[in-house]
Amino acid sequence: MLPRAHRITEPAEFRTTVRAGRRCGGALLTVHLASPSVDDTGEADAARVGFVTSKAVGSAVARNRVKRRLRELARTELDSLPPGSRLVVRAQPASGASSYEELRGEFRRCLDRVLSSGRTV
Repeated sequence: MLPRAHRITEPAEFRTTVRAGRRCGGALLTVHLASPSVDDTGEADAARVGFVTSKAVGSAVARNRVKRRLRELARTELDSLPPGSRLVVRAQPASGASSYEELRGEFRRCLDRVLSSGRTV
């Protein structure tokens, strides 16, 4: 489970991240990474992560399984995200039938790609 401080919950924050962030996509996932946000004191907030899993992924059981797997993957990678950055992970329909190892491979590939495309996120 992701700590509350690391979760994106507001729809506006999802929209901003998807529209303004760098993107990497594949058959299973699309990852959006937005620049760090700075609070009023001039310090960066904690990195935050949100997930989008539509009904196209499958039944409620399949969607929840994909979300649990993605949350665990994101939790293990929180340290690699720049402070204050926003990450939105969108599950594609094929992710419902994929294994944890396949999701992990695609998640790491996409995350590495968006992180390396501009180190000053």
